[in-house]
Amino acid sequence: MGKCVLLVDDHESVRLGLRRAFESSGFSCVEATHGAHAVALTSDFVPDLIVTDLSMPVMNGLDAATILRKRLPDTPIILYTMYTNEGVERIAAAAGITAVVSKSDPVRDLLSKANTLVKDALSFSPDNHGAPAD
Repeated sequence: MGKCVLLVDDHESVRLGLRRAFESSGFSCVEATHGAHAVALTSDFVPDLIVTDLSMPVMNGLDAATILRKRLPDTPIILYTMYTNEGVERIAAAAGITAVVSKSDPVRDLLSKANTLVKDALSFSPDNHGAPAD
């Protein structure tokens, strides 16, 4: 079974670029246009990873992450944002976000972080009973 990422960003061009990058790395992608949309989508499926923007209409990434973390406690969440500093990282961690990656960094940094987090999460998922994945 392939890896699935939920991409949450209000800018279509960002989602399209991320979709291309993640699909070229072996992920299937589901897109959401804001945090509430992401929350609604996870009623029907469990992604292996969530990548969310911070600033979005309807529901921002921090508010969405708080809900998603309760709903999907083992799913890594990456905050992918232009707003990176120690304060944002502290607030993100408090919301249950696993990692913060700057949009000004190369996309390969995001993909590297994503692959590491998914590999770690799958290695210790309840389905594997804590056993490392092959």
